[in-house]
Amino acid sequence: MSPAVEDHSEDHAAERSAEGPDLSRSVADRAASRPVEDHARARVVTDAPLSNPVPVAMRYDPADSSGAVRFAFPGGNEWAFPRDLLESGLRAPASRGDVSVWPCGRAQTVLEFHSPEGVAVVQFDSSPLVRFLRHTYATDARAAPAAASPAGPRS
Repeated sequence: MSPAVEDHSEDHAAERSAEGPDLSRSVADRAASRPVEDHARARVVTDAPLSNPVPVAMRYDPADSSGAVRFAFPGGNEWAFPRDLLESGLRAPASRGDVSVWPCGRAQTVLEFHSPEGVAVVQFDSSPLVRFLRHTYATDARAAPAAASPAGPRS
């Protein structure tokens, strides 16, 4: 530590313990402001007989007023779309703008992304998507009542 910087952390720790714990923000409040990043593997649907899974980073920032989720693919491709579109698409086909989501059987979900360069169709196991949604709702106090069952049963 440089001589110009004095360490008073022990003094402040003693002051905090004498005053009691800081209850101004609960653990849930502090957790609610943290961004969520989960990871999944997906298959890009192509004409090829087999495709290797690709890693996908799924992100949500509760501080972002748009309520969008972001899916980042290898090569710097990132798509942002409303969280409720993902949730709806787990149960029934849903589309908004350049993004469509629909269930594929009982255990998989397909996301379709349209751009001027073309169309990308990506297939996920549904369970990582449901887990991601649950994590986003757990950090977002505004949407906490909906967190009980984001995907619900499918028929």
